[in-house]
Amino acid sequence: MGTVNKAILLGYVGKDPDVRYVDNGVCVAQLKLATKERGYTLPGGTEVPERTEWHNVILWRKLGETAEKYVHKGDLIYVEGKIQTRSYDDRQGITRYITEIWADKLELFTPRSQNDDKTQA
Repeated sequence: MGTVNKAILLGYVGKDPDVRYVDNGVCVAQLKLATKERGYTLPGGTEVPERTEWHNVILWRKLGETAEKYVHKGDLIYVEGKIQTRSYDDRQGITRYITEIWADKLELFTPRSQNDDKTQA
């Protein structure tokens, strides 16, 4: 039997995408996406507060170009992709790990007129 590596997220963009072009003009966009878990009360009366989770999303090629043109801070977007973890050494030589969603699907949920207003501001 095979395995599945799939993430499905619906959340709000934390800041405008960071876009760059690499290797013969290939577009790559990175953004932070916030999802929230509602707070709740346990049977004993203990309250568990609302919690925000931040996700690192990577969009390549056409998806990156779409993000560059149409995705802005505060937009509600839907992303599907695979979860990928990589490591790097920081300035002190400590190995750090970062988990990213490498998107293969992007849908915009913020109405187009709101996107247009943001680009004109």
